[in-house]
Amino acid sequence: MLVLICEGGDDMLLVEKRILIKVSNMYYVDHLKQSEIAKRMGVDRTTISKYLKRAQENGIVRIIVESNSYEDVEAALEKRFFLREAYVVPSNYDLQAVKTNMARAGLTLLRRIVADGQVVGMAWGTSIQELTRQARYEKLPRIDADFIPVDGGPENIDSDYHVNTLCYELARAFGARSHYIYAPAITRTPEIRDAILQDGNYEKVSAFWKRLDIAIVGIGAPVKSSNLVWAGDFGREAIDSLMRTGAVGEICSIFYDINGKPVKTDFSERTIAVPLKTLSETPYCIGMAASREKVPAILGALRGRLINVLITDEKTAKILLNE
Repeated sequence: MLVLICEGGDDMLLVEKRILIKVSNMYYVDHLKQSEIAKRMGVDRTTISKYLKRAQENGIVRIIVESNSYEDVEAALEKRFFLREAYVVPSNYDLQAVKTNMARAGLTLLRRIVADGQVVGMAWGTSIQELTRQARYEKLPRIDADFIPVDGGPENIDSDYHVNTLCYELARAFGARSHYIYAPAITRTPEIRDAILQDGNYEKVSAFWKRLDIAIVGIGAPVKSSNLVWAGDFGREAIDSLMRTGAVGEICSIFYDINGKPVKTDFSERTIAVPLKTLSETPYCIGMAASREKVPAILGALRGRLINVLITDEKTAKILLNE
């Protein structure tokens, strides 16, 4: 909201001050066009533009942009971590409520930036699942775009959270096309991964990755073995090995350290996902995550410039700013 204050300056001639106040009121308060003011005042439009500029320079007009605490925190995050944008939502003891608010913030952003001809990449996870759920209740613009998975889907997870399902749901909400990947996030052996990389479906999906305009990803804290949906498949020993690699976070099943550098893990040769470098070069790479335990993972993603848009809650944001 803009608050406009018209007041006089002591160092100005009375006649000049009177004209500047009059012109300022007509423009800012009465919302007249500069051409209309020029006609009333008997001068040209260029002169009115100069009057308005002089009114600001002399303190006759001061423009105050009101902000709330979240906007201040968002601005601080953007400056500190060189983000394109930051969205901060209220904190809540109920994490699901936080995810719902993050989802709504994500849809607000998507409504503004998504456009015809774009390629939108999606990962999987509970925050992204909530994004697609909230999209059902929103009136979103119809776009001619392609929604594509940016990693394989976990095998032992409810189909509602599978990347193909999420891709389909969000694409449908925008009236766009969705594409599927027929591969797990992490294969049983490197040989299986190598075979999948030769498959026609993978070649089609990975070709879209090279054209990403927007990517929507979750940020995981993999050293918490309870957070890994694959823990049951790969065993505690493999999960614990992540601790020894220095991994603090994962995006699209690819693990990285506190500076956002990829780390070599037992999963590295078995992962099917878009490269982190590709995500870092995507015009809008939107990371969604909140909670104290995810702070190292989020911090690593920010330091490594793996994402350039962050959607989080107030408590998490303030912890990040104090790191």
